[in-house]
Amino acid sequence: MPLHFPTIKKIAFILTLGILLSACAPQAQPSETENAPAEATLTPTALPIKFNDAENIIFLSMEENGYAHLFIENLQDLPLTRITDGQWSDIAPALSPDRERLAFASNRNGFWDLYILDLKNGAIKQATNTPEYDSAPTWSPDGQWLAFETYANENLEVAIVSINDSSQPIIFVTKNSAGDHSPVWSPDGRHIAFVSSRSGNNDVWLANLDLAGDGRFQNLSNSPRASESHPVWNYDGSQLLWASSSQTIGSSGLYVWEASAPTRAAHWVSPGDWGAWDESAQKIIAITNAPNQQYFTAYDNKGALLFPLTALTGKVRGLAWGAAKLANPLPDTFTSAAAQTPLPLWAPAITPAGEAPEQRWYVVPLQNVQAPYPQMHELADEAFVALRQRLSQATGWDALASLENAFVPFTTPLEPGMQEDWLYTGRAFAINSLMTNAGWMVAVREDLSSETYWRLYIRCTLQDGSLGEPLHDAPWNLNARYELNPQTYEQGGDYSATPAGYWVDVTALAAAYNWERLPALSNWRTFYAGARFTEFALTNHLDWYSAMRELYPADALITPTQVLPPSLTPTKTYTPTPTPTATRTPRATYTASSTYTPAPPTGTPTLTPTPPTIVP
Repeated sequence: MPLHFPTIKKIAFILTLGILLSACAPQAQPSETENAPAEATLTPTALPIKFNDAENIIFLSMEENGYAHLFIENLQDLPLTRITDGQWSDIAPALSPDRERLAFASNRNGFWDLYILDLKNGAIKQATNTPEYDSAPTWSPDGQWLAFETYANENLEVAIVSINDSSQPIIFVTKNSAGDHSPVWSPDGRHIAFVSSRSGNNDVWLANLDLAGDGRFQNLSNSPRASESHPVWNYDGSQLLWASSSQTIGSSGLYVWEASAPTRAAHWVSPGDWGAWDESAQKIIAITNAPNQQYFTAYDNKGALLFPLTALTGKVRGLAWGAAKLANPLPDTFTSAAAQTPLPLWAPAITPAGEAPEQRWYVVPLQNVQAPYPQMHELADEAFVALRQRLSQATGWDALASLENAFVPFTTPLEPGMQEDWLYTGRAFAINSLMTNAGWMVAVREDLSSETYWRLYIRCTLQDGSLGEPLHDAPWNLNARYELNPQTYEQGGDYSATPAGYWVDVTALAAAYNWERLPALSNWRTFYAGARFTEFALTNHLDWYSAMRELYPADALITPTQVLPPSLTPTKTYTPTPTPTATRTPRATYTASSTYTPAPPTGTPTLTPTPPTIVP
């Protein structure tokens, strides 16, 4: 039988424990630090909704052209099909317990709010209407409430909202100085799992709605050297799946926590950076990250591969899997969105120029850009200009007007180890890294394929929720290596606190314009410039040598002539002269001896008598 929650009365003044138990909505608990939480044991209960014979449908939010849209797919007979479209983003889909509705977050009205999509007729209903960021919805078992993440007091918190009664105020589950986000409501209705950084890094925590105070929270993953994300329950609440990214020890991938053994550590099941169960909890679909690409695949619950890796065209912003009840044929709004063809965001425009030797390309000037050499390859400058304009719109300011580097002539030496850097090709640029010191840019560390990459975020000028999104992950502070701590020096810095405010993911936006991030050099931990965290390249599937051959003859690449930069303070050049100088006449050198040798007497000695001394 489904659970039914009675109406909450007098919620503006007091939330008693009885109301919490009946409404699955706990009172906000202010807590700066959490004490050791009591262990929460989940007892699997009967399913609130019986499974039907419908096919399992994958719901995916994926970016294309810089906007995230909702897609559906069935692994057997339904290809990836877009069901929403527009110059806004729809993210974080969550399938309702009755399999007929889809909750998601969208900024289609200018601010991030929650919406509910009817899968049978395509109708959309708005669930929240606030200027604050609302996202990551998850359904209560009876489908009457949504738990979600919201930006409150310059921080992400977990809250609950009624779907059918708009007069009910939002109820906070967490209230902590650390970030709390990505909630998932358990099928028994009595627990909400979420991700929190209250332990110092992102761990999976469990909120017991039957308890009050600090003891209601339990750290499930408890991994100080790893970062967890994207928890999701199976359909009977006996297992909790999440993704873990390890920085030092342990294995990254998907882990499963057993509710029947709450004190036992979660066990690894498969590779992946985001996962979701099927209805039977026997299969897992997974999103796997590569440096500049994401892939989709599927495993069984033992980790055996069921579906080959399939490349995705954009960054994934949400994932769900369930036996949804889709209309046949699909609603008109779905088919209309599926028929849309995204247009290219930019195209190269060739500027007529003089005849180049051997049909090589030119570099052209970048307008109103400050850089040592404000130039770029003729086939790349339009991509940069388009990205610059789009980033200005997304952040509210021209962050690419000042660059650390654009094109670098091959006769200009870069830092050691960067002899084959993409800046030499004219197909790359490096954002001014001084913005990190001013607090306008942060870099999140991502270790992929045994290499370190960075996800770059730039702060928005407007902080009212109309631009950007709050950060979910702690940035990496490269300057921490200079704090005279041997450990932070050896690891190339340390995590910093997640900053407040709204930010734009520059890495994801640059990827929409075909700009790829580059890996850090192997010595980046002790060599700051080797991090290359601000550099992007438009490779167009070329290797470095082929890209260089577009600008330079082969001979120049074999024996390049390095030209030293001029000195800022010129000094006189020493010129030797052949004028001879006088030579000193050597003199005898006295050598001290420890043994006294008396000199032989000369001539005849003369004795001079000494008068006696008279004593009166």
